[in-house]
Amino acid sequence: MSLDHFMYFDYQASTPVDPRVLEVMLPWFTENYVNPHASYNFFKNKAFDAIEEARNQVANLIAADSKEIIFTSGATESNNLAIVGAVNFLKSSGKNKTHIITCATEHKCVLEAFAFLKSTGIDITILPVLPDGLLDLNLLSNSITEKTGLVSIMSANNEIGSIQPIKEIGELCQKHGIIFHTDAVQAVGKMTMDVNDMYIDLLSISGHKIYASKGIGALYVRRKPRIRLQPLFHGGGQERGMRSGTLATSLCIGLGKACFLAKTELEANKLHLNNLTQRLLKKLMDNISDIQLNGSLQKRIPGNLNFSIKNRNGALFLEKLSKELIFSTGSACASADVEPSHVLKAIGCPNQLARASFRLSIGQFTTLEEIDKASEKIISLFSELKN
Repeated sequence: MSLDHFMYFDYQASTPVDPRVLEVMLPWFTENYVNPHASYNFFKNKAFDAIEEARNQVANLIAADSKEIIFTSGATESNNLAIVGAVNFLKSSGKNKTHIITCATEHKCVLEAFAFLKSTGIDITILPVLPDGLLDLNLLSNSITEKTGLVSIMSANNEIGSIQPIKEIGELCQKHGIIFHTDAVQAVGKMTMDVNDMYIDLLSISGHKIYASKGIGALYVRRKPRIRLQPLFHGGGQERGMRSGTLATSLCIGLGKACFLAKTELEANKLHLNNLTQRLLKKLMDNISDIQLNGSLQKRIPGNLNFSIKNRNGALFLEKLSKELIFSTGSACASADVEPSHVLKAIGCPNQLARASFRLSIGQFTTLEEIDKASEKIISLFSELKN
């Protein structure tokens, strides 16, 4: 069944490829398909040059230098390379930095990377968050020890949209000489990210969250002062030895174009998302008493709304709603998990409400008509399910 039969409200799980992104990708599948890493005596390797231009476009989005961008297969690889790669280098260098910190609402790939490092003898701290999903900076500060080598905190949460105080966390890490990594997958393209202003050492990006394709991502790795990583796998030494393997030219170029568009259209897209988000929020809150907004109302990325259903048959409501809307009942990466969302549990949402929660995420192609139709459908379903 085509997605055309549904209203799409799951942009935080995956965005469609922007037609302008697809347009620049297509020629690299059929017209210039050479290996971008190959050397030719009489042929200028345009694929290599195009990838370097894309690298520059990714860097510009976060105010970095192009030499600080490593292409990866996506957010999971970027996060693992940043966290495991940094910790392994610290271990191999003989530095007594055997403690790392994150928080309970991180993406599963970050939490699993921490769990893996714990199994290797690393001491990990997973901090709780406040009811709005934000991290208590005093708690973070008090958790730092002389052995702390890395802090990893997500810029904006993928389920409840809460924006963490990234600059303040970065300043704190710099003060203590700690590597600071942020999973910025949901933040880039929705808010200004400046790695220097925010004191970020490592930053993860995913293509299919910003209207590029799946299978491509990037990791920012600071050069001054230089952050060193131990690679996760080995090969031909591409990406300065940090991520070997032949790059997919078309995917890299698509990510570059998506980052260029995200930067140039940032303010227009923020205005569009904010207007639609506020309209949908107002309609639902004004007409439904038994609905609870999860996460911070003020410190929230545009386009994210996460609700829990109170005093209703949540499972029946979500089943009926799914016949017309595509949305998420939690993290897309945990869709096979029958347990309540770990993010909602971390902010104190009871299991019953957590299981009866849903996320509506809006994107640049969402229309005013879709907002009004979706709100009407949700309000109507709540009326049908009155006790």
